Amino acid sequence: MKIYTKTGDKGTTALIGGKRVLKNHIRIEAYGTADELISYLALIRDYDVKQEHKDFILNIQEDLMVISSILAADCDDCLSKLPRLSPDSIVKLETEIDRLDSTLEPLKTFIIPGGHIAVSTCHVARTICRRLERVVITLNDNSPISDVIIKYINRLSDYLFTLARSVAADKKIKDIIWKPKLD
Repeated sequence: MKIYTKTGDKGTTALIGGKRVLKNHIRIEAYGTADELISYLALIRDYDVKQEHKDFILNIQEDLMVISSILAADCDDCLSKLPRLSPDSIVKLETEIDRLDSTLEPLKTFIIPGGHIAVSTCHVARTICRRLERVVITLNDNSPISDVIIKYINRLSDYLFTLARSVAADKKIKDIIWKPKLD
């Protein structure tokens, strides 16, 4: 099997179920953004962060692969043949957020991303996750998306924010506090 098929040379691609759409279709944008997030999470795993973070992130990548396959499906019966995202995945994110947050200084103001490349990459992943959420909500306007997926993506951005702060703390990097300049 060749990597290139030439079927997309005119700007279209096939969804799960066989329907062909333009490559700028909202459904393509949704699973493409999920793919981008999966890749940024891989980058975080490649940095010198705790193994427990790497293991947890790998599970998130697997969840996002499930989400991507669901977002790529556009047919009446194909969802029944795809893996599903369990509500337990949301609970796992919340549990990990609470665990990490319990080790951090309470946050009293906004922070500015930065301080270490791994921390900054967590923040980039968080912003991609927020974009994924916006795209999925837009897709949901015309093609209903499971509430579990929408909740998971929302919670994932919270996890990535908390992870950024946790990685910073692990590396003894203080949060960069935003101090707005008022005239």
